[in-house]
Amino acid sequence: MPTLRDAADTAVVQCLGIETDETVVVVTDDERRRIGEALYDAAAAVTDDVTILRYPPGEQHGAEPPAPVAAALRDADAFLAPTTKSLSHTRARSRASDAGVRGATLPGITADVFTTGLDADYATIRRHCADVLAQVRDADEIRVTTEAGTDITFEPGAREWRQDTGMVHEPGDFSNLPAGEVFVAPESADGTYVVDGTMMPHGLLDTDLRFEVADGYVTDISDDAVRAEVEAAADEVGDAAYNLAELGIGTNVAVTELVGSVLLDEKAAGTVHVAIGDDAGIGGDTDAPLHLDGIVREPTVYADGEAVRLPESE
Repeated sequence: MPTLRDAADTAVVQCLGIETDETVVVVTDDERRRIGEALYDAAAAVTDDVTILRYPPGEQHGAEPPAPVAAALRDADAFLAPTTKSLSHTRARSRASDAGVRGATLPGITADVFTTGLDADYATIRRHCADVLAQVRDADEIRVTTEAGTDITFEPGAREWRQDTGMVHEPGDFSNLPAGEVFVAPESADGTYVVDGTMMPHGLLDTDLRFEVADGYVTDISDDAVRAEVEAAADEVGDAAYNLAELGIGTNVAVTELVGSVLLDEKAAGTVHVAIGDDAGIGGDTDAPLHLDGIVREPTVYADGEAVRLPESE
C-alpha cells in the first residue's frame, strides 16, 4: 500500500520534475497539514530551497488566498498546493502560471485520494490525454448523452482544448493532482446533463441531479444545496455564477471506481464532468467565486457526430 511519502515522491519527482537548484513553495492549510508536510519533505530531499506556508482553509472553492501566499506562488520556480478549498481557479494561481511558475493544486485532497491518485503511471495517462485530444480538438460541436438522461451539446468555438496530464515540467505548466483529463471552457452549450456520480457538497450521490442549460448558462438546478451555492455566488457576481464553465473528459485509467472525491472522480477514465461558474482560469472569460464540477457516468461522447473512443479504467 503506497504511503504519503510514496505519493509525495511521485508528485515531486515524476509530475513536477523538481531540480536541485530550484525554489519550491508548498501551500497548505490547517486541515491538509499532513499532506503538505509530506510534500515538503519530498521536495526537501531534492532541493534545499523549499518553503511551506500554512493558513486557515478558505471559505469556498475559488476564494483568493492571503496576499503573502499569492506572492510566494508567483516568486517560486514550482509550487504544490494541497488545500481544503481549491486554488485552481484563483487569480493568484493563474498569475503565478502566467509568470512562468509551474505547479500543481490538490484541492480537497485526502490521504486516501492522495495515495490512490498518485499511485499511477503518468506517462500512460499522458498518452490517453493525447488520444482523446486528437479526437475532439477540431470539432465544432461536442454532444454528450447517457442512459440516465444527459443530452447536451457544447460549442467550443474559439476556446482551446487543454489537457491535464500530471506532467508539469515546463515553465508555466499547471496541473490538478491527481491528474488525467482533457477539457475545454465552451463558448456555449444547450441541453440537459444529469450528474449521477459525484458532486459537491454531497460527495458520491444517491440521487441523480438534473441541470438544464440554454445559451451557455444553467437555467434550472434540481438540487436545493447546489442551487443555494450558485445563488449565493450570484448575489456577488450576478449571472456569471450560472455560467456553463467546463466540459471535461477523464483519462486516468488507474481510477477504477468513484470514491466521492471530485478531485479524483473527475479524472476517472470513461467519465465526463461538467462545471458551473468560473472558467477564467481554464481558457474562458467568466470570473466567479465558485467552480462546481459534477461527474457523469458512462457517457457517449460525439465530436461532430463521430463517437469518441474513451479510455477505460484498468
